[in-house]
Amino acid sequence: MLIEAHSLAVARGGVTVLAGLTFAVAPGAALSLRGPNGAGKTTLLRTLAGLQPPAAGRVTLAPDTVAYAAHADGLKSSLTVAENLAFWAAIFGCRDIDRAVQALDLSLLARRPAGELSAGQKRRLGLARLLVTGRPVWLLDEPTVSLDAASVSLFAGVIRRHLAGGGAAIIASHVDLALPEARVLELAPYRVRALARDGFDEAFL
Repeated sequence: MLIEAHSLAVARGGVTVLAGLTFAVAPGAALSLRGPNGAGKTTLLRTLAGLQPPAAGRVTLAPDTVAYAAHADGLKSSLTVAENLAFWAAIFGCRDIDRAVQALDLSLLARRPAGELSAGQKRRLGLARLLVTGRPVWLLDEPTVSLDAASVSLFAGVIRRHLAGGGAAIIASHVDLALPEARVLELAPYRVRALARDGFDEAFL
């Protein structure tokens, strides 16, 4: 297995929002996280990515195997498309950005500053970073935001090729990416009702 969760609980703002999660994702497989806004999908992905510790249980995976695509695209607006990808490629020890440029249909935009791109183009560039990480486990938090139908289909193909090459993906998305390799994990049974407390804003759960 590339990534496993064992009796995992995750918390936001010191309050546990999900508990009792146990799952594993093998090479070539994908896991689709389902639940309404505020269900804890982002919190779970951040915990799996190692950006915050579990509230309980553990995550098992090899070091340096995860690439996390969050809501922010992580772009430098003054750098061109190619320069942004070259920067991230250097961070992860990758020298070739051509595959990423072609996979997300960025060839005609390669010399354009990221600050001049549309929201959808910026999103495609942000997702192209996944391909220069060389990491097998992709954690994707609403990856299709700002993408039109053609770009959603394009990115779904990128994910399928990643899986076919032995990678894995855990995806939180309200858009059906039509991935036959994906199984669904409904988060509703694992939600924990927050304890009532004075001054606590449940909007952050």
